Amino acid sequence: MSDSPLLNHLLELRNRLLRSVLAVLVVFAALAYFANDLYNLLAQPLLVALPSDSQMIATDVAAPFFTPFKLTFVVALALAIPYLLWQLWAFIAPGLYRKEKRLVVPLLISSTLLFYAGVAFAYFVVLPIAMAFFTGAAPEGVTVATDISRYLDFVLAIFMAFGIAFETPVAIMLLIWSGVSTRESLARKRPYIIVGAFTVGMLLTPPDVISQTLLAIPMWLLFELGLQISRWYTPAKSNDKEQADEA
Repeated sequence: MSDSPLLNHLLELRNRLLRSVLAVLVVFAALAYFANDLYNLLAQPLLVALPSDSQMIATDVAAPFFTPFKLTFVVALALAIPYLLWQLWAFIAPGLYRKEKRLVVPLLISSTLLFYAGVAFAYFVVLPIAMAFFTGAAPEGVTVATDISRYLDFVLAIFMAFGIAFETPVAIMLLIWSGVSTRESLARKRPYIIVGAFTVGMLLTPPDVISQTLLAIPMWLLFELGLQISRWYTPAKSNDKEQADEA
C-alpha cells in the first residue's frame, strides 16, 4: 500500500509521455507529405546565395529521402512543444506551491515564445548573411555545392544556438528568483556579460563580424530585458513563510 502513491505517479508519468509521443507523431504524419517543401523552404537562404551555375548535392544514396523527413520530424517536435510543456505542467503542478505556480506558467510560455523568436531570427536574419559570406568566400575556380545533410545539420545547430541564446531573460529571472544572484549583482557585472555575449557569438556563429554581432547584441538586449522583468519576481527565500503556511 505504501508504494501506491509512487505507482500512481509513475503511471501518470507514463501516460503523459505516451500522449506527448503520440502528439509528435500526429504532427509528423500531418507534415510528412510536405517534407520536400519544408526542406526547400529551409534551403532558401543557401539557394539564394549560391551562384547561378551551382546547386545542392547529396553524397549519400539515401540522403534525398531521409533528410527531408529528418527535418519534418524536427519541425513536428518544435510545433508540439506547447503541448509537451502543457503535459509537463499538468504533471508537476500538483506538487508546487501557489507562488511557484505563478512563476512557472509565465516562464513556460515565455521560454517557448523566446525559443521560437530565436529560431525565426536565425532563419530570417542570420542565415542569409552567413550563406552569403560562405558562398562568397570560395576561392577562384571552386564550385560551391553543399551536401543537403550537412546543410541541415549546420542549420539545426544555428537554430539551437539562437533558440537557447534567446532564453537569456528566463535564465536571469531564474537566477534572481532562486537566490543564486541578485538583480544588483548582475547589473554590476554588465561589462562582463557584454564581453561574454560577444564571446558566445564568436563561438556559435560563422567567422564573420556581422554574424557574431547579430547574436551578441540580442543576447545583451535580452539580458537587459531580463533585469527589467526580474523587478516583478520575489526571491524564493522571501516566500518560505508563505509556503510553510500552505503546507
